[in-house]
Amino acid sequence: MCLKTIFLLFLSGSVLFQSAYGQDKKTGEKDDVIRVDTQLVDVPVVVTDKTGKPLLNLKANNFNVFEDNNPQELAEFSATTAPFEVALLLDTSGSTRSELDLIRRSAQNFIDSLRPGDRVSIIAFDTERVNEKAAAMPKVLTGLTSDREKLRDALSRIGTSNGTPYYDSLIKIAETVFRDPPKDEYRGRRALVALTDGVDSTSATDFGEAQELLRKAGVLGFFIKVDTRPFFEENLLGDCESATRFSQSQIRRYYRTFNPKANVEKAASFCQLGDFERLAISKKLYELADEEMTSLAKASAGRVFPVDDLSGARSAFKSVADEIGTKYSLGYYSSNERRDGTYRRIRVELKGLPVGSRVRAREGYTAPFK
Repeated sequence: MCLKTIFLLFLSGSVLFQSAYGQDKKTGEKDDVIRVDTQLVDVPVVVTDKTGKPLLNLKANNFNVFEDNNPQELAEFSATTAPFEVALLLDTSGSTRSELDLIRRSAQNFIDSLRPGDRVSIIAFDTERVNEKAAAMPKVLTGLTSDREKLRDALSRIGTSNGTPYYDSLIKIAETVFRDPPKDEYRGRRALVALTDGVDSTSATDFGEAQELLRKAGVLGFFIKVDTRPFFEENLLGDCESATRFSQSQIRRYYRTFNPKANVEKAASFCQLGDFERLAISKKLYELADEEMTSLAKASAGRVFPVDDLSGARSAFKSVADEIGTKYSLGYYSSNERRDGTYRRIRVELKGLPVGSRVRAREGYTAPFK
C-alpha cells in the first residue's frame, strides 16, 4: 500500500471519529452520540411551602443540584403533570385472609385516583408447591399497564400466602417490573407503593440486597405501614402448639441482627422460646421493619404513611396518589465521569421561592462500575 493511500485512509478515519464522538468546529453543534456511555442521573423531587402544602408550577431554574457538593448542570426537567409508573405491592399474607375484599377496594380506589397516563403493575403473595412443600412466593399479577380493566381483573385474582416474602417481592419488582430502562416520559418517575407491615417471614434474600437494587433503579418508595403488631402479639403467647409462630427465618434474622453470639440453632425452635423472649423478638422485628421502610422512603424522596389497620388503607392510598401528583423530576449527567461504583450523594437546593419552602429529593445513587 502506497504512502498516499495510507494518508487518505487515516484522514477518512479522523473525520469519522470526529463526526461520531466530537464536535463540528464549523457549526459548533454537538453530536448526541457523545453521551452514549454516560449515565443520566434521575432525581425525583417534591417541594412544599412552610405549611407543608405542595408547590406546583415550578420551573427548572428553581432548582440547583449538587453531587458530592459539586454543582451539576440540569439536562432534563419534568413537571408534576408528567406520568408515573407504579409497582403496587399488596401484602396478602395469611393474616389478611379475611380482609381481601377491603384490600381490593382500597387498591382499586388508588388506581382510579391516578391519572390516565400513569401505568401500574400489581404484585401480591401466593402459595406454591416447592419440593413437595407449600412456600410463599411473590407473584406479578400484571405488568405495567394503563389498561384499567386489566388492573381490575388482576385485583380480582389476588389470594393469600402462608408467609410474607417481603424482601423477595422487592427484588422481584426491581428485577422484573422495572427490569427494562424507562421510556423518556417515565424517566425519574417510577415508584413502589407497598401496603404492608414490612415484617418479612420467608424470604430467601435479605433487605440489603433489595435496598441496593431499588436504589440502583432509582425507584421512589411509598409505604402504607399497617400496624399488625397488637394482633400478632395477642396470639403469640402461651401454648406453643396453638400460638402464632415466628418462622425459623424470622428467628434466625433476629439473632443474627441483634444477638449474633447466641446459639441460633438451639433457639430456632419456637417452642424453646419463653413468652418474654417471644415478645422481645416481636418488638425488635417490628422496629427493624419500621427502620427499613423509613430508610427506603427517605433515600428515594418517598414517604411512609402509618395506619392502625387495613380500614385506614383507603385514605392512605389517596395520600400516596396526591403525593405522586406533586413530584418533579430532575436529570443531570454527572461531572464525575469515573465509573468506580462509588455511592454519590445528591443535594437539591431551591432558588427564587418563598422563605420556608422545603425540598425532599433522592439522596444519592451508586455510580456504574467499569
